[in-house]
Amino acid sequence: MNAPVLVINCGSSSIKYALIDSDPQAPRLAGLAERLGSSEARLKGKNSAGESFIQQLPDADHSEALSAILKCLEGRVPGAVGHRIVHGGEHFTQAALIDDSVVAAIESTSALAPLHNPANLAGIAATKKVFPELPQVAVFDTAFHQTLPPRAYRYALPEALYTEHGIRRYGFHGTSHAFVSQRAGELSNRGAGGWLTAHLGNGCSTSAVWSNQSLDTSMGLTPLEGLVMGTRSGDVDPGLHAHLHRQLGWSLDEIDNALNTQSGLLGLSGLTNDMREVEEQALEGHPGAKLALGVFCYRIAKSLAALSCALPKLDGVIFTGGIGENSPIVRSEVLSLLPHFGFSIDKAANETTIRGKEGKLDSVGHGGPEVWVIPTDEEGRIAMETRLCVESPE
Repeated sequence: MNAPVLVINCGSSSIKYALIDSDPQAPRLAGLAERLGSSEARLKGKNSAGESFIQQLPDADHSEALSAILKCLEGRVPGAVGHRIVHGGEHFTQAALIDDSVVAAIESTSALAPLHNPANLAGIAATKKVFPELPQVAVFDTAFHQTLPPRAYRYALPEALYTEHGIRRYGFHGTSHAFVSQRAGELSNRGAGGWLTAHLGNGCSTSAVWSNQSLDTSMGLTPLEGLVMGTRSGDVDPGLHAHLHRQLGWSLDEIDNALNTQSGLLGLSGLTNDMREVEEQALEGHPGAKLALGVFCYRIAKSLAALSCALPKLDGVIFTGGIGENSPIVRSEVLSLLPHFGFSIDKAANETTIRGKEGKLDSVGHGGPEVWVIPTDEEGRIAMETRLCVESPE
């Protein structure tokens, strides 16, 4: 399929889009429709010349926003639409052409991702109205992690909770972990060996990838498990919920809201969920910011060390995502907490690597596990999987 792929990432009040050509060097048309359903709805993005634009779309819904997006594609007609779907449960191990059975399977998994899957389904419905003749493909965040063995994905809970209710570890950020680990195999002389991947942004997760297959990951049943994130707590004592309910009278909704929206970097620092500001304030001596930075880096290192148990051998670590690509402080602090792994980074290379650039950070002559910064390209990965699905639907 030579035609471009339109990648759609639909939220409850937003649509992120990218038109991706079969030629990876071709310019992308990309943007974001946001605040949908409100008088402040708007579409912003960039054209093929790299020029930014903003278009007001007062009170637009998802279908109206997609119609506006269509007009921004500069006459380029997509050959297929690839949808990012957050949760595919155990139904999907790879991308799938969307039909009624796929929609039903996504709906059946919505209880596991109540903030995401319903919005993703709304995006599918709206896109079908605007592009009724185009093949629609679902690409799942969870699919890449369906290669986890039972020892990695099962919780130590009564069997019926798994067999009857699907309570297990699923993992997320799959398209990102898949992209950067495959890219490392192409860039490194070590090939598709054993890589620890760290996707660090407002949401954060780590993964252990062997020969392009995920063997373990930090997120679980939901994206709350694992690392400290922008506003999410990551791992806490499971007894915390009962404790907060008994001692403070908090409801489950209040506890869930606190752990997802008031915790993480924001909760620890008391300032912000933005790592850039946390780092600035930490350097100026702010105690909350210093604590937030320290806990954040320690938990990443702890997770990477634990995930190394899944790999037959360790070839290197990959940092990606907004923080992973842009924060020399986080990278150096995380690796300093793992001295027994034999990482060695060049300080100048670490300081000068910038977002959007691939870089190997090893010291000269270093023979131990490698350190890479690889910008993620989730939209590119979704487009690739969409093409493969359309060309080989079985």
